[in-house]
Amino acid sequence: MGKDRETEADSRQTKEQFKRLERRLVAKGAIIDYYHDIVQVPNGNIVTWDYIHHKGAAAVVPVTEDGRILMVRQFRNALDRETWEIPAGGLESPDEPTINAAARELAEETGYRSEDLELLITIRTTVAFCNEKIDIYVARDLKAGSQHLDEDEFIGVKAMTVEELTDMIYSGRIEDSKTVAAIMSYKNKYCR
Repeated sequence: MGKDRETEADSRQTKEQFKRLERRLVAKGAIIDYYHDIVQVPNGNIVTWDYIHHKGAAAVVPVTEDGRILMVRQFRNALDRETWEIPAGGLESPDEPTINAAARELAEETGYRSEDLELLITIRTTVAFCNEKIDIYVARDLKAGSQHLDEDEFIGVKAMTVEELTDMIYSGRIEDSKTVAAIMSYKNKYCR
């Protein structure tokens, strides 16, 4: 085990030095719940930290037969603009298998289906204040169908090469963290 690696005992000791005294619900939303956590830190001080609870999500890198990746373009209110992303969405329940959610989002957002999904990576999007966890899958052997968008979804789909997507990441045209992590991980694992 490397010198910089934290041992399980060290992790437990660190956790014991930080003691959550209370978690106060500030606001309940459709996607997230916002809390104030009252925490005693190692020097004994009491602090208030923001905490966002997210129900979890899944995403998918849909790979066409010719090796291109299906991307979705949609308006994102938080950024007040459209973005290019991989298909993704929240879990319908806390115990929904993420592979099922990934398959559902693939079909809904792109119109394609796949029974060949493989876990690529798991990411935590903003660990400083949110517990959001996204399992990202690779989907192959895509079967064409039709989109099944929600009433408030307006999504375009385009197949792009890994090189195009990498250029879009480095030029700042793709900034979405799950998409950046997914494309770069896919490129590293499968495009050598």
